[in-house]
Amino acid sequence: MNALTWPDLLALTGHFMLLSLLAIGGAITTASDMHRYVVAEHGWISDAQFTSSIAIAQAAPGPNVLFVAVIGWNVAGVAGMLATLIGTMLPSTLLVLAISRWAARRRESLAVRAFATGMAPLTLGLLLATGWVLAEPFVRVPEQRIGALAVIAVTVVTMLKTRLSPIWLVALGAAVGALGGI
Repeated sequence: MNALTWPDLLALTGHFMLLSLLAIGGAITTASDMHRYVVAEHGWISDAQFTSSIAIAQAAPGPNVLFVAVIGWNVAGVAGMLATLIGTMLPSTLLVLAISRWAARRRESLAVRAFATGMAPLTLGLLLATGWVLAEPFVRVPEQRIGALAVIAVTVVTMLKTRLSPIWLVALGAAVGALGGI
C-alpha cells in the first residue's frame, strides 16, 4: 500500500470521476482503464493486486461497485478507498438522477427509445474489454492458457445459450482456480 500525496489522491479521484461518466453498464465496464491508470501508468498496485481486488469484491455480497473500494484500498488505504468511491459514485449518481427525471417525462419519445437501444452494444463492448483485462494475465502464461481459454469459452457459451445465473460461473471459475486449473 502506497502513501499517496494529496495531488495524487486528487488526480485519482478526478480520474475515477471521469470514468464514472463513461461507465455505461456499471463501473466494471471501465476496469480496463482503471487497470491502465493504477497499474500500468502509475504502478501503485500490481496486476495480481488489481485482479484480486475485483475477484474479492465480486465474491462478496453487495453491489458490484465494491471492487472500486478494494482497488482504492490497495492503492492508498482509507484515503485511496474514499478517493475511488467518491470519484466513482458522485458524478454518475448526480447525472443519473437528473437524466432519469428528464427521461421519465419523455419515455415514449423516439430519441429516448433510440438512446436506450443504442447503449446495448456499447455496454457489451466495454464488458468484453474488462473481461479481457481480467483474463489476459492467465492467457499469457503457457501452463494456464488452455484452462483460462476453456473457462472463458464455457462462460461465453453458457451466458449466450442459457438463463443460468452468472454466480454459478463465478463459482466454477473459483473452483477451477482453487484446483490449480488456471
